[in-house]
This record gives sequence, structure tokens and C-alpha cells, in this order.
Amino acid sequence: MFAFSLVGGLLLIFIALPLLRLFGAQSAASLMRVAAMAEVRSSILLSLEAASLTTVGAALLGVPLAYLLGRTSFRGKGLVEAIVDLPLAVPHTVVGIALLFVFGRTGIIGAPVSELTGYQFWGTAGGIVIAMLYVSVTYTVNAARVGFEAVDPRLEKVARTLGAGRWAVFLQVSLPLAARGILTGLTLTFARSISEFGSVIVLTYYPMTAPVKIYDLFLQFGLGDSSAMAALFLAVSLSLFVLFRYLFAERRA
Repeated sequence: MFAFSLVGGLLLIFIALPLLRLFGAQSAASLMRVAAMAEVRSSILLSLEAASLTTVGAALLGVPLAYLLGRTSFRGKGLVEAIVDLPLAVPHTVVGIALLFVFGRTGIIGAPVSELTGYQFWGTAGGIVIAMLYVSVTYTVNAARVGFEAVDPRLEKVARTLGAGRWAVFLQVSLPLAARGILTGLTLTFARSISEFGSVIVLTYYPMTAPVKIYDLFLQFGLGDSSAMAALFLAVSLSLFVLFRYLFAERRA
């Protein structure tokens, strides 16, 4: 047990030390100066808004698929699960380039949508949400699927014998009992979305999300302003993460 504690402690130090060093390297004056920049505040707000919309999209699209995977057996199920996991194995710059072929100016979806409605995915918040959703929806599907698999099928059968329809059973029995897994997946989706860089910078460089803006500041001014914004953005992200953990802990209690 001591050896496990030692190894675990080394891993925790490995994770925490760079972040602690990042915060420790900042002065209050540099943080205030960067926080006063309008483009910094707008990029952080854009990341929060896009990640929130992505999480909603993941819930609407991912939870139904997770229910099918967790509750039914069908031909080709293994292939579907492999496709769901595919974004985890694809480099995110590759994701951005691939998305350009679908949602870019000449993309099979982007071109007709732009022609018919005038809306374009490149250079808009919509493109950011699409890039975030692609790389993060896997977490919602997988965590929700595990949640649905943990629900005792006998409870659903009892509800059906009492006269509840399929939708009523799903909404009143399966969904509440799988809520912990679903919320875990949505939290991971939000966290992954808010930190996404590679696919976003390829598909939608402007408007800049917070990770893209940090990279832009690094290219222009080096570590000074970029590290201050990184610390500021990290503080916002960690605060949200702690809040979500608290809310979910209250729900479990």
C-alpha cells in the first residue's frame, strides 16, 4: 500500500506542479492588466458559451444513442461503438481539416447551407461548437451508456407491467437512475470542449476562443501575457469544475 501511495503521490505532483508553477509565476498586476483586455474577456466568454452549447448538443444527440447502446443488441453494434470512440484516436488538427471538407466553404454541408441561408460555419461560433462537439461527444455517449447499463432492467419491466409506455419508462425510470453517468459524461464533455484548440483553430480561427487567444498572445508577446491569460482562464475553468463537482456531490447525497 505504501508503494501505491508513493506512485500515486508522484502522479499527483506531476499533474499539479506545472499548474501551481503557472499560478506562482503571475503577479497581481499582470493578471489585472490581462483581465482588463476586452479581447481576452470576450474570448473566455466565447469559450464558455460555445462549451455550454456543445454540452446541450451532446445531451440531445448523445443520450439517445447511449440508451440504444446500453439497452439493446443489434447487428453492427460493435461498429457503432467503434465510430463513437473514433474521435479519441484522431489528432485534433486532423479533425479540423476533415471538418473543413464537410462544413467549410466548399464542404458538402457548409456550401449548400451558406448558399441557401447565408450562414457559414467557418469563422463563426457555429463552427466552434461543431469542432468542440466532434471531439467531446464521445465522453457523453460512453458515460451515459455505462449509466444505462447499470439500471436494473427489472425496474423497467415492472414499470411496463404497471401500464407505463416506453417513453414514460425512459423519462421516469431509466433517465433518473442513469443520471449520475449522464451528468459525469456531460461534465467531461464541457471540460473537453472548453479546452479544445486543434480542431477549432483549423476550422474557425476567428472569433478566437480562449485557448486560441492564449496561443495568439504567445506568438505575439511570448510567455508574459499568454501565461497570465492562461492562469486566468485556468482559474475560471477550475472554479467551474469545482462547482460542478459540488453540485453532483449534493445530488448523490
